[in-house]
Amino acid sequence: MSTTGPAPTASTAPTTRLDGKVAVITGAGQGLGRAHALALAGLGAALVLNDLGDTVHGVADEITADGGRATALTGDVADTGHGDALVAAALATHGRLDVLVNNAGFTRDRMLFNMSEDDWDSVVRVHLKGHFSTSRAAARHWRGTAKRTGRPAYGRIVNTASEAFLLGSPGQANYAAAKAGIAALTTTCAHALGRYGVTANAICPRARTAMTGEVFGPAPAGGPDPLGAERVAPLVGYLASPAAGHVTGQVFVVHGGVIGVMAPPTVATAVRAEGGWTGADQVAAALAHADLPENGFVSTDVEELA
Repeated sequence: MSTTGPAPTASTAPTTRLDGKVAVITGAGQGLGRAHALALAGLGAALVLNDLGDTVHGVADEITADGGRATALTGDVADTGHGDALVAAALATHGRLDVLVNNAGFTRDRMLFNMSEDDWDSVVRVHLKGHFSTSRAAARHWRGTAKRTGRPAYGRIVNTASEAFLLGSPGQANYAAAKAGIAALTTTCAHALGRYGVTANAICPRARTAMTGEVFGPAPAGGPDPLGAERVAPLVGYLASPAAGHVTGQVFVVHGGVIGVMAPPTVATAVRAEGGWTGADQVAAALAHADLPENGFVSTDVEELA
């Protein structure tokens, strides 16, 4: 699924402003989540911000001091009760919910043979279940709104996947698997919720944050950071806006001044057996000279996107 309708022309394009809209943003206490919060507030949205720690209150205060509207609610986003509470807080405080930006997450990098069960469970829980928790709560609200009013709601889901799932990052089996699940959840939401006026898209951001400090190193001195989190936030602002109403089910790679739109998986080659496969030797003979992708199911194009 690529769009919910024809793309608008330049003369008819809806606004990217979010005046009157309300957004929930998870993991908003620092890094990408904070950048998204500042960007959406700058576009006019009222915000309900989530994170585990108290830093998220400082982000809300920063937005409020600048004339915006933001409240903070700390809690575990992977707790489905907290997902419900975030949606309830948006409705109670601002009277509506229009945008959900799922960003909360962390890493516990280990090679697979060194990875503990807790390393796996905790990362998958926060990333994948955390996205499910809030998305289910928001989907229930938007479906109810559409059924009650008899017309589509305004709903935008922006999920956070990662290039790790596209590249098969060796030390991130837990993280990459969770991010692949988020991409699948995103396309499923796009198909399931489009009839109710909801779009769902995923971003794979490359940004210098506390979580990626060891990967990208320190920011360059004496100028803007090309990998700053603020370089990712404009895409999130667009996907949250009326201007992106025709865009759904997409996966974007974004960093610096680049946005890559990922193509859906394609069939690289196919072999066939008349009457069906009957044994492993038959499969071996059929695949012996097949043109298999050199790097397996890995998107090497992403590594070259700069």
